[in-house]
Amino acid sequence: MFSTNNQYKMKILITGHRGFIGQNALKHFQSNHEIICWDWNKNFPVLNSSYDWVMHFGAITSTTETNVEKVLDQNLDFSIWLIEQCNNLGINFQYSSSASIYGLVSTFREDSLVDPRTPYAWSKFLFERYVKNKDWNILHQGFRYFNVYGPGEDHKGSQASPFHQFTTQAKTYGRIKVFENSAHYHRDFVHVDRVIDTHKKFLNINQSGIWNIGTGTTRSFLDVATEIGKQYPSVIETIPMPDELKSSYQKYTCADLTHLNNTLNEKDNS
Repeated sequence: MFSTNNQYKMKILITGHRGFIGQNALKHFQSNHEIICWDWNKNFPVLNSSYDWVMHFGAITSTTETNVEKVLDQNLDFSIWLIEQCNNLGINFQYSSSASIYGLVSTFREDSLVDPRTPYAWSKFLFERYVKNKDWNILHQGFRYFNVYGPGEDHKGSQASPFHQFTTQAKTYGRIKVFENSAHYHRDFVHVDRVIDTHKKFLNINQSGIWNIGTGTTRSFLDVATEIGKQYPSVIETIPMPDELKSSYQKYTCADLTHLNNTLNEKDNS
């Protein structure tokens, strides 16, 4: 089933609706479409051909999770099961991937070599690879998120974006902690609304593949801390980077949006 008509009320399964991006997707889509929600449990979702799309946001998202079996079970094995079910039933499929698979490379195009360095990054890369290397009867659209921030991050703790962590620190303690050399650590920070808007647009695009979602610009962690420190007067404190982060820490990310923009421009001009 290759229907991409977003003008009528669609039936969509959203996985991970309690998570950061999933809950934002739920808020956005539930007023216009029939949304069925599913979060990780022992009973897998029951699907049938009445669904138009599955939007797969559910995953272990912690980049510091060291239980490889747990990560692969939820992020890879379940994702494979889910897309196979969709393929059998003719349900189009969108899924979250991650810019973490780029690792420590300096080029961030979808066809660039990748360098996954954590179980989380590997789980995302391996699922992309599985999807890429098979023939499918459905649309499959994967999105490599860069550093997403916005409302709904409260539950993420140390995995929340710098915007959320720095704001919490400033409001609670009047002090913001940044790693040493944070003026030289630049990331592509993208608001969650932009992520969800991209998912929405692609419901009308009859194309499969992988696309970056970012801004194509960067900001340093120190710039973010300084901005928040002005909004909520606070002191910026420098701390050492934990040893467990040093081998995988991305000091620079910047989405190449050529493929995304070309795809969206083709749609607008069609």
